[in-house]
Amino acid sequence: MLVIRSSRTGKKGERKFRIVVTEKRSRRDGKPIENLGWYEKSGNKQINKERVDYWISKGAQVSPAIYKLVNS
Repeated sequence: MLVIRSSRTGKKGERKFRIVVTEKRSRRDGKPIENLGWYEKSGNKQINKERVDYWISKGAQVSPAIYKLVNS
């Protein structure tokens, strides 16, 4: 089962997250199938919505946090 979720990057105190497509049972920071964008807690973000829609059409589930980001 595929899921679209965040993967943490950045150093301590400077949290940054990548939006990735990965297997549901894999580690949070494991190797993703595809990177779909990134976001920071400060509000900066860049998301490839066309690819998100593509993966949703292929059956990928979206985590609640990423769902809020994509639809805002």
